[in-house]
Amino acid sequence: MRILLVEDDELLGGGICKALQREAYTVEWLTDGKLALSAALNEEFDLVILDLGLPSMDGVEVLTALRREKCAVPTLVLTARDTVQDKVTGLDAGADDYLVKPFELIELKARIRALCRRSLGQNTSCIEQGRIRLDTSSMEVWLDGTVVELSRREYALILEFVNHPGRILTRQHLEDIIYGWEGDISSNAIEVHIHNLRKKLDSRLIATVRGIGYRLNES
Repeated sequence: MRILLVEDDELLGGGICKALQREAYTVEWLTDGKLALSAALNEEFDLVILDLGLPSMDGVEVLTALRREKCAVPTLVLTARDTVQDKVTGLDAGADDYLVKPFELIELKARIRALCRRSLGQNTSCIEQGRIRLDTSSMEVWLDGTVVELSRREYALILEFVNHPGRILTRQHLEDIIYGWEGDISSNAIEVHIHNLRKKLDSRLIATVRGIGYRLNES
């Protein structure tokens, strides 16, 4: 799952990045409003965490512009502006949730999971797809009722497949999901992760669609 974090406080932004990366999220961090707007409009994200007091372009302006351009990415506003009117302004601009600073990371993570479930039409943290069961709150994965130990990136990949059963996911899409803007990605990185998933789960669960990408078989 790929998140765009827009926060100009270096200490807070760094702390959020580290905390979310430990949860197998890929986090792209920007500190400028205009750059954030461009990134959200031109790249694919599952969630935006947006501060309001930003350089060059206020967070409310960023959010308003996103919604005007029909960008429906779920957005969690993260701000020190805590009056009722501030909250109303953010929500009316198109925010899906609002979290006031200071906050506990455990609450931020819970709100992220709730927003992601809502965007995918899920009611609980447990996702079942065929023989696979996955709990997004504990990051546990089961195959036929048996727990399977996965690395952080393997978990991120199988979560993406389970959230889009039957859909062909391109190699570029999968690279964005687990590496984002990281540099120096080996040319066969995705193939290695897919190979490992097939060994740990079942070689028949993830199908290769030649020349396009990969697909999770639904049975």
